[in-house]
Amino acid sequence: MAEIVQTVKKLAQNNVEPVAHPQPRSTQSPSRHSRLDESDFVTVTEDRELRRGLHQRHVSLIAIAGAIGTGLFLGLGGSIQTAGPLGALLGYATIGVVVCAVQFALGEVTALLPVTGSFVRHAELLIDPAFGFAIGYNLVYGNCLSIPAEITAICVLFQYWTDINPSIWIVLFVAMTVVVGLSFIGIYGEVEFWFALLKILFIVFLIILGLVIDLGGVSGTPRTGFKYWKNPGPFVEYIATGSWGKFLGYWAVMSNAVFSFAGTESIAMAAAETRHPRVAIPKACKRVFIRVSTFYILAVLIVGMLVPSNDPRLEDQSGTAAQSPFVIAASAAGLKGVPSLVNGVVITSAWSSSNQALLSGTRVLYGLALKNQAPKIFLRTTPWGVPYVSVLFFAAFMFLAFMSLSEGALTVFWWLVDLTACGVLISWITVLLNHFRLLRAMKAQGLELKMLPWHSRWTEFSTPVALFLCVVILLTAGFPVFTKGNWSTSGFISSYLDIPLVLTAYFIWKIYKRTTIVKLSEIPLEEALERAAEDIEPETKLPKWRQVIGFLWD
Repeated sequence: MAEIVQTVKKLAQNNVEPVAHPQPRSTQSPSRHSRLDESDFVTVTEDRELRRGLHQRHVSLIAIAGAIGTGLFLGLGGSIQTAGPLGALLGYATIGVVVCAVQFALGEVTALLPVTGSFVRHAELLIDPAFGFAIGYNLVYGNCLSIPAEITAICVLFQYWTDINPSIWIVLFVAMTVVVGLSFIGIYGEVEFWFALLKILFIVFLIILGLVIDLGGVSGTPRTGFKYWKNPGPFVEYIATGSWGKFLGYWAVMSNAVFSFAGTESIAMAAAETRHPRVAIPKACKRVFIRVSTFYILAVLIVGMLVPSNDPRLEDQSGTAAQSPFVIAASAAGLKGVPSLVNGVVITSAWSSSNQALLSGTRVLYGLALKNQAPKIFLRTTPWGVPYVSVLFFAAFMFLAFMSLSEGALTVFWWLVDLTACGVLISWITVLLNHFRLLRAMKAQGLELKMLPWHSRWTEFSTPVALFLCVVILLTAGFPVFTKGNWSTSGFISSYLDIPLVLTAYFIWKIYKRTTIVKLSEIPLEEALERAAEDIEPETKLPKWRQVIGFLWD
């Protein structure tokens, strides 16, 4: 088996068409084969019904489109106010490292198992079918709420310009989201590609603008440099005083940072609809981490230089561009057009995030139906390969946005966001746990890690460390409610609701189906590696100039 894999890889690297090798006769037990047939490998159904319409450039920017959104444009001010410029910078840097580990872990497992539903179905194969069921329905539930949350956010943002009836915007964006969701996957890829490109260019513009303002490049504006790092200081004391209070401020930013980076893990949800996924997705995982982390770290650094942590304008809770620290700095410098520009881009960001949530949710639901964990009706697809029944199911929940007509739109937005916030950490924990189990299974079966289609040596250390950090952050995310005088029932529920939901779903399916945790020796890795070797795509050699442009484009 190992010789076949290595031979095919060497031929592929030399751009030589691999010759046909006789397949070795299996010596595995029937239980191993039965698990292969029922596991996370691409099924005949999804291979036949879905269409591979996503290209490398689509995949690379889809995750960016979701990760660069309201958390970056509007949420950084709150982080600076909570932890100070250095505390916020360290908090985002910490989560950036965790995201790196998550992306590399996701890339390695997906290169071996490129399936619809991504880490949800990986969990079924590598951990326990009941765990895959629980995580799958947690994502379905989360996306059912996050889509109307984003549409509600759009209503809030339009209130910055006009008082027109919000129901008009709700109907318009629900219709647009459903149309994109029912379109050929390649159309979705194009929409998200151009939105992501717009957001990348705009955040680069804001970073450069912020640097110009900070250095006194705008007429009538003094140079500030790192003035605000000295007064009021690099850290803010949160809840407690002294060093402990400064640490709590840094730790409180973790939840904000996790929410800001949310979306990067969805890059592989449509693996079965991606061209050459074993090559495209790992490459995208690596590049997405570099781009997103760079943008966030630079943005936090610049914001900490532009606005003091005790600026009362950071307390603005309008949910519009008025609360953006970039807008606060630009307005102080006399640049009048920036607020409307930021508001417009944030609207596109919110709609882009709703599109991404729809893609993620529908593909997870489709994957659950493939494994008989959801009604078979969700397997129905259009002639162009879109699971339209799944799309219509999520469309029904979009009308929750109409709740904003009876309650304040911003209030409803935060209701929905709080209910889904810790789901991001649970998804990251699942990705890392899948990868950890894969590494242990490889070792248990005597297989070398270099046999994987894509592998980075540092993941052997980064995965367990990041897994530990994610669990600690998940369990301590709501720590302020446990401090004296700060108890909040709604805060407690929003911080921890997902944990009992996942555990309940896990035990229900485990008891109903009598599932067991998969033994490391029974995970069919040799068969998976053999399929990966058969599917390997020789990388095309590009000229230097194309490689440079491709780093930004692909």
